[in-house]
Amino acid sequence: MTSVTDDLRLAADFQPATYDDWRKLVDGVLKGAPFEKLVSKTYDGLKIEPIYQRALGATPIAGRPAAAPWQIMQRIDHPDAAIANAQALHDLENGANGLTLVFAGANGAFGFGLDPSAQAIEQILDGVFIDAGIAIDLQVGPQSRMAAIHIAETIKRKGVAPAACNIRFGLDPIGACAVWGSSPYAWAEIAPAVTGAAKGLAAMGFKGPFVVADGRVIHDAGGSEVQELAFVLATGVAYLRALEGAGVALDQGRGMIYARLSADADQFLTLAKFRALRLLWAQVEQACGLAPKPLLISADTAWRMLTQRDPYVNMLRATGAVFSAGLGGANTITVLPHTLALGLPDAFARRAARNTQLVLLEESNLAKVSDPAAGSGGIETLTQQLSEAAWSLFQEIETAGGVFAALEQNLIQRKVAATRALREANIARRKEVQTGASEFPNLHEAHVAVLDAKPVALAPYGEAKIKFEPLPPMRLAAPFEHLRDRSDRILKQRGARPKVFLTNLGTPADFTARATFAKSFFETGGIEAIDFLPAPSSPLPSGERSTLQASGEGALAPGRNPSPAPSPSAGERPLPTGEVKDFAALAAAFKASGAALVCLCSSDKIYAGQATAAAKALQAAGAKHIYLAGRPGEQEPALRAAGVNDFIFAGSDALATLQEAYRLTE
Repeated sequence: MTSVTDDLRLAADFQPATYDDWRKLVDGVLKGAPFEKLVSKTYDGLKIEPIYQRALGATPIAGRPAAAPWQIMQRIDHPDAAIANAQALHDLENGANGLTLVFAGANGAFGFGLDPSAQAIEQILDGVFIDAGIAIDLQVGPQSRMAAIHIAETIKRKGVAPAACNIRFGLDPIGACAVWGSSPYAWAEIAPAVTGAAKGLAAMGFKGPFVVADGRVIHDAGGSEVQELAFVLATGVAYLRALEGAGVALDQGRGMIYARLSADADQFLTLAKFRALRLLWAQVEQACGLAPKPLLISADTAWRMLTQRDPYVNMLRATGAVFSAGLGGANTITVLPHTLALGLPDAFARRAARNTQLVLLEESNLAKVSDPAAGSGGIETLTQQLSEAAWSLFQEIETAGGVFAALEQNLIQRKVAATRALREANIARRKEVQTGASEFPNLHEAHVAVLDAKPVALAPYGEAKIKFEPLPPMRLAAPFEHLRDRSDRILKQRGARPKVFLTNLGTPADFTARATFAKSFFETGGIEAIDFLPAPSSPLPSGERSTLQASGEGALAPGRNPSPAPSPSAGERPLPTGEVKDFAALAAAFKASGAALVCLCSSDKIYAGQATAAAKALQAAGAKHIYLAGRPGEQEPALRAAGVNDFIFAGSDALATLQEAYRLTE
């Protein structure tokens, strides 16, 4: 008997396409270029092929119960307890079913955080029905380590049965030490303290889990997926050993531990990372003689991907991160509001963070299929690669004496630093793009509101008896944002930003692609681009002129130009003839622009005929530095002799060029 799906196959009239069929199509497009040209690599050196065969025989990885949604957690981090309480109640009334309580000094506090005092905690939880299925996840740091005990005591005073509460207590001294780069105690002293706290909370009747292996430490510091997974695994094993050493049975001990991972905008890597962690932890359980049980995995959208500039793009990044973490089997997800890099988010930003999850769960129904990536050749391969590489690094950490010893030896820090340096180099060259910050900037973007709250001042926690290299958090967009901030300060002081004079040579067909590229290149650093167009031959309405300037695509600058320079006049703008004949007029236009820098923009053909003369005229007119958009090729000696100082192109070090441009304009 045939099934309905057999009768209704959309491709029933076509022969099934094989891998070889697809390869033939790809080879046809490559036109003799090697297939390896399409193979990319992760920061861990893992290869990602452009096409995979289906992974036959693959089975879903056990995570959440079948068709069960993840918990929608909402971040509560305002230092004022009354405001924090109001936010918590509003969030719970509008779709959240859990609260992530971020205390001052926690790894994810980013300068703010809740007051950890007993009085403040009681006020924060006022009106929150903790025994009604509401999940609570604590993020605590050295200065707020007593928050877990204060919450337990608050629940006891309320007369709520601890067993009825769903609280993850978030104890993680290893993660705190890694971020701070020091510890007032040796691991031999830390282990009994954390296990004593976990056992004490369990004795009070709380179900836990109590301690967390937090991978955000590595991710926030610029590390790779393999490094994050290995750190989580090594930290979890350290806590499991400590619990066993404190007399807790392994089966009970593993239930006291949970994991926390960062979810970022790289959908495939994030999805595979969450799947890989479950396989890795199952391997640890088997090594302990235990039958594997699904590990509870909490997800936070990534701090390092947030931008201060054009922060609304952070909503898109968060959506991709939630999508991947949800499909990867995360049990709980917390979305960092899109304005968090600017300060504490207002009601709108909090609502957007909450609704991102609600839409994906309630309208997109992402939780209805368990492990939908199972059988996907690409995801299965990437999951396996991550698992094998992370297990190897985990064994290296274990050989060093465990995670705390590896931190003392700076083993983990050296690996993260190497990855971070490579990542920063790619950011500087705009190979890794942050939309709105390192690409497609908008110098005229509107101010984005955040709450008027001062960062929390933290007192040092004890004397640092053990010191090693810290793993501080970073944001990918920060280097370019520092330049934008510098531009804003100059605008405030002088009434104008630094400027670059774009000398567009030829017709729009010649210069639009590279002019668009150059405009984006300089304005990512806050240097305003001023357009120059050659002499007119026929009128062109200003609206069409703007379209011509903004819509061109070229090999160096694909995409859009979000902030075209305003027209010098409200009426019509002439269409250029294609050749600059009056270099005196060019020099006069440059002087009138108020710019100190110049960038020539056109095609290689036009450069051959006009660039040297234009450069000489501009140099004579007082240009401090002349750039040319594009690779110079064989023309470089003549161009440099004419006064061209530098060349900007895709893959060049944009950050270094922009930093030098500020030095030249001072």
